[in-house]
Amino acid sequence: MTDTTTTDEQWSLVIKPHTKWWDLHLDDVWRYRDLLWLFVRRDFVSGYKQTILGPLWFFIQPLLTTIMFTVIFAGVAKISTDGLPPLLFYLAGTTPWNYFAACLTSTSTTFVSNANLFGKVYFPRLVVPLSVVLSNLIQFLVQFSLFLGFFAWYGLGGSDIRPDLLGIVFLTPILLALMGLLGLGAGIAISSMTTKYRDLARLVTFGVQLMMYATPVIYPMSAIPDKYRWIIHCNPMSAIIESFRAVYLGGQIPWSALGISTLETALILATGVVLFNKVEKTFMDTV
Repeated sequence: MTDTTTTDEQWSLVIKPHTKWWDLHLDDVWRYRDLLWLFVRRDFVSGYKQTILGPLWFFIQPLLTTIMFTVIFAGVAKISTDGLPPLLFYLAGTTPWNYFAACLTSTSTTFVSNANLFGKVYFPRLVVPLSVVLSNLIQFLVQFSLFLGFFAWYGLGGSDIRPDLLGIVFLTPILLALMGLLGLGAGIAISSMTTKYRDLARLVTFGVQLMMYATPVIYPMSAIPDKYRWIIHCNPMSAIIESFRAVYLGGQIPWSALGISTLETALILATGVVLFNKVEKTFMDTV
């Protein structure tokens, strides 16, 4: 009897398990790029839908935070800002920090928050955390425009700021990429663990708040004694924020610390990818 099974059918899509921990299936991500942009739009719109002020919160939140820092830390606590205008100093710290923190906290619940969606239809799971990073990038650009407005105001007003034009052009995209990749890597690593340990989701929100005080957001590195600076530089965001301030407001770019931060970011991202690919296969059994 002849086997009439069709062996020569041409399938448009073949779903198969991951065989290598480093296989990101980026070709699938590119194939589903339309879905990626839909998720970006969803994340951006849903965050401020049915609010009175809508996207104005992108401006209000960092502005109120910066004003509070200026009053409390510069006015009351008298913490040095290295001779820079306090409002501009704090805004230069909160703008990049908010982007990193938003990427980390949002991607850290990828599996838990999207379990129903993941269980119904196939698409590359990496699309979801990537969409979070991109949607938060839009928020960063809005807040960055606020920073540029104050930057121009103080610059035209004769404040002692010394921007590095070459650094602004070439280093800003690198710093932005480091912030996004660091938030993505740490976020998907934590998301992989929250499938079993839900307490981590609460710990992330609390930990991000504490981590900000271990980052030179509200104080300059010059305020830290030399023997303790290495501890602050262990935080990869420290060198990124230092470099951001140095490029726009003047100062020395900490190249060695920035190099270490880049290596830490690569390590965290690689760890996150490994955990993400491992958990992706079986997370529906534990969520």
